[in-house]
Amino acid sequence: MQALQHAQLSITETGVATLQIANGTSLNLLNTPTVLELTATLRALARDPQVRALVIRGTGDKAFIGGADINELAHLDPGTAVDFITRLSNLCEAVRDFPVPTIARLAGWCMGGGMELAAACDIRIGSTLANFAMPEVRIGIPSVIHANLLPRLIGEGNTRWLLLTGAAINGEKAMRWGFMNEMVAPEEIDAAIAHTVGELLECAAGGVRAQKALLRTWEAPELERGLKDSIALFGEMYKTSEPHEYMMRFINRKRK
Repeated sequence: MQALQHAQLSITETGVATLQIANGTSLNLLNTPTVLELTATLRALARDPQVRALVIRGTGDKAFIGGADINELAHLDPGTAVDFITRLSNLCEAVRDFPVPTIARLAGWCMGGGMELAAACDIRIGSTLANFAMPEVRIGIPSVIHANLLPRLIGEGNTRWLLLTGAAINGEKAMRWGFMNEMVAPEEIDAAIAHTVGELLECAAGGVRAQKALLRTWEAPELERGLKDSIALFGEMYKTSEPHEYMMRFINRKRK
């Protein structure tokens, strides 16, 4: 595998892979170069029969992923918007398709595309200081693609509240709603992940792969249709002035 520019990959002798976003942004933002590199890395790693578990994390504890890079989103048009969201969908699909268990390490902020990527993982372990939001409606676009995994995890009502208000919830509420599988103190998060990885390694490697494949087939077929429809709708939103207007308002407010 080629050297990575926007991420770091390590694999232990026991087959535990850790893919860390390392693109120099303080919130591990998802821009096109990062998304493409992560997707290609995941697809290549999925072909390695020695890998038994995958941990996905950000750099530092300020954020898992703070969402898509708004500076890129603000300059999209209907065509490039479809291209961008398709790339992000492909990244989440690479996680959903990964043949062994995937664990999201949720420290700090987890927003937008980051929450969708976490939802695509099998297991989510987070810190008591974690915060979660799907703030797309606040910048003139809807939450699309793998946001449609959220009703399965947190229920229809909680999903509607999260997506329609764009407001944030803390780790305690995310745990109570069912988004996280485990919540621990910040200094305990890596130990908690190591414990879960240890449980996975106690299982038969072939059996776990077979179980993961079955879990994928048990997902509702409506998920695939929702992905396709939401990509088209995302592009349509860029035919209006709202995305640019609300994103520039957000960007200008941050500069003050």
